[in-house]
Amino acid sequence: MVHGIVLGALHQFVDLLLYPVLAALALAVMMTLWELGLMIAERFITLSLYAKGCDQRFGHYANRRLERTDLLARGGPILGLMGTLIPLGPGLTALSAGDIDILATALTVAFDTTVVGLLVGLFAYCISRIRRRWYEHTWAQLTQSSHHEAA
Repeated sequence: MVHGIVLGALHQFVDLLLYPVLAALALAVMMTLWELGLMIAERFITLSLYAKGCDQRFGHYANRRLERTDLLARGGPILGLMGTLIPLGPGLTALSAGDIDILATALTVAFDTTVVGLLVGLFAYCISRIRRRWYEHTWAQLTQSSHHEAA
């Protein structure tokens, strides 16, 4: 009896996670698009401003930007996987009861969240890699200009 109560409570808890996971995944998509826009602005405005003068804040700025996209690159696929696994429980239960409509809905949600999570991870990873290259180039310019000023 206790075993059934514990499993029922666990199942209810996991079911409650689906909508927060979907909301977090939607937020991750919006944040990834935001970071893509910031990356474009960096390319044409922000990095050229930093490259013109030796600004000690550049390291903090670069780390903050990279942390955000690195978190999205890792968190997006995790949220996608959670969004995949959560609806499969009710879907399999519906299959055992012969309700194909609920199974189809559960599988659709599962596959959609997988694709969206992987897409967030892919875009965020690409943004991070491109930014790292840009930041290393800008840092080299800053270091080079500070050496010339010191000499």
